[in-house]
Parts: sequence; structure tokens; C-alpha cells
Amino acid sequence: MTPADLSLTVQHAVRRAVDDGALRVDVPPRVKVERARPGGTGEYASSVALSLARPAGRSALDVAGVLKERLQGAPGILAVDITGPGFLNFTLRSDAGGDLVRAIRSAGHEYGHGTALAGTVVRFAEVTESRAQVVTSVVARLLRAQGADVSFDGGERIPVRPATYLPQEFGVDAARWQLLRAAPSDRALDGAPLLVQHERNSLFRVRYAHARVRRLLVNGLQYGITPADARETDARETDARETDTHASELLGVLGDHPLVLLAAARHRAPDRVARHLEATADALLAFQHTVLPLGDEKPSAAHRSRLALAEAAGTVLAGGLSLLGISAPDQI
Repeated sequence: MTPADLSLTVQHAVRRAVDDGALRVDVPPRVKVERARPGGTGEYASSVALSLARPAGRSALDVAGVLKERLQGAPGILAVDITGPGFLNFTLRSDAGGDLVRAIRSAGHEYGHGTALAGTVVRFAEVTESRAQVVTSVVARLLRAQGADVSFDGGERIPVRPATYLPQEFGVDAARWQLLRAAPSDRALDGAPLLVQHERNSLFRVRYAHARVRRLLVNGLQYGITPADARETDARETDARETDTHASELLGVLGDHPLVLLAAARHRAPDRVARHLEATADALLAFQHTVLPLGDEKPSAAHRSRLALAEAAGTVLAGGLSLLGISAPDQI
């Protein structure tokens, strides 16, 4: 279950509570789900009960209790707990990571695209400043990926701090990252450091992480290992993937990808995508050392499952870079 799936599940629980008369509120158009904070339980949490309490004329704890009854036993959810003044906390099923990997493998580079903005009409004004052109074109791509209808015959302008687009000096990829990595209203990055292959170079880390995934897949074949999610393997052999800290971190950022793309579209903020790709790359690079057998270790179902997770991360990196108009090389 992805965070987007969980958000829809909670929204549906609200709708059922309204339909059966347990709550008298307007069903929110979307429900925010975020990582559980210190003091919470499980992997994710939502404050929806607090936001519905006043219009429902009930305490947040009462609302949370109503929703908990309708969420327990939902597909992908192992447990629902109520903490603090009425936060809903969710523990996902142990194979939820397998669900996520399957979702990414099925959607490919379009994982995270959706219909949340279907019916939304956005009309951008034509712009001539070079950074504004790059930013606006990427925002349009993000909006369309969420189902919005976008054209350039209107008056909306994204506030952008001017900067020169210099593909002839830095190459297309570095020139675009230079303008997109910073928030549109902030100063663009210095282009020269983006040409240096070093871990301090955020663009290099993201593209290198994708290249590492491609190399892992090639090396896996030498061991006779191909990607296979948990459903295709012996569950008794995949416990290491489910309990590995780095795997959990990688699953977390991959699960956040659809919400990041939607937020980037809503807020006209392609920098959110760039920052999320950095987080994905960092999580993948920390996880990569566990993917293939080490030393005398024999290939197992756990390695196939880990390779599938790494492959999913590569898919997300390539898809995110594509939305920014940046290439994802197989080798660096």
C-alpha cells in the first residue's frame, strides 16, 4: 500500500461514515497522510479526525474512533491506533513493500501519475524569460501527469527569479537542474559544480544512483538473480528485506513519490521533485550494498526481492528525471 492508496482508503472510510450517518460532515476532497512522527505508532499518520471534529460537532477522539472502526481490516492495513488528541496511526501489513514494488513495476515511469487534478483547467501566460520558460514547461508536465487540462493561452504566471538557461555551457541536464533544483523564487544554483562527478553534486548523485541500479541488474544476471517481488518468492526467505533499516527507508521514499508529484503540481514547485529524487537516490545508495550476495553468501529469494526493490527505485528515479526533462543514463 502506497501513501496515496492509504489516503484514498481513509477518505473512503470518511465517506462510509457519512453515508451510514455516523458523521455529518462534508467528505474532504483529499486526506493528508504523512510519516508517523515521534510519539506516534506505525509507519503513517493522519490528522483528518482533528480537521473534521469541529464541523462534525464532536471531539476529535470520537471522530477518530468512528473512522478506526471503518479502517480496521482494510486491505494493506495491519493495525490502526489513535494517539494524542485524535491522530490516526497506521501500521501496514508486512508485505506492503511487495505491494509497492508491484505497483511501481506495473506503472513503470508513470508511477505517481494519476487523475487527482482531472477536471482542473490551468491556463498559463506565455513567458519569454528563460528560467520562467523552463519552470513553467515542467509545471505544465506535472499538472498533466495528474490529469489537469493545461494550455498557454491564459494569464497565470509562476513567480520565478530570473536566471539564464545555458545548455551550451553546462549541457542540457545540468542546465535544467541548475534552474529547477532551487525553488522558483530562489536564486538558481551555480552551474559549474554540477559538472563535477562528486557526492556533493546533487545531480550526479541522482543520476549515479540510477546507473547503479542498472549495474546491479547486470551483475545480478551473473549470479543468476533476476528481480522478483515478495509474492513471487518464498516468504520465509525474504524476512531480511522486510526488517532491513535501509530497505524500510527506501520503501518510505518510494511510497511518498505519488504524493510528492501531486504536491509539486498543486504548488507549481518542480524543486520538490528534485529534492525527492535526491532523497530516493540517497536511500538507494545506502541500500545497494545489501542487494546481491556478498562473499560466500548464496543467492536466495531475498536477493531477488531486494533486486526488485532496487529496480523499482531506478524506475522512480528515471521517471522523476524525465518529468524534469533530464536524462537518466545507464552508465556514468
